[in-house]
Amino acid sequence: MISVGLYYRVKRGHEEEFERMFNEVLNFLRENVDGFINAKLYRSVDDPSEYLIYSEWRDLESFKRFIMSREYKETITYGRTILEDKPKHRIFQEIGV
Repeated sequence: MISVGLYYRVKRGHEEEFERMFNEVLNFLRENVDGFINAKLYRSVDDPSEYLIYSEWRDLESFKRFIMSREYKETITYGRTILEDKPKHRIFQEIGV
């Protein structure tokens, strides 16, 4: 399993729109994307325009397939209209201890 942290800074006044879009994408992922496990949205307590999406995937290949998909690219294109800057992504892999 891998976890992906996606960090976003949303333009002021677009926070509700970003949250609504997250829920739409989450529903799409749950219904259509093989290898997607779950995701949660977090907002910074210090800056309400900063968000973290924490997502879990079966494996790195599943996540890579999604980020190469048309749906992901459409979401990114739309996101440019409401984001302050390019999002940052960090991928972590679960290790057995």
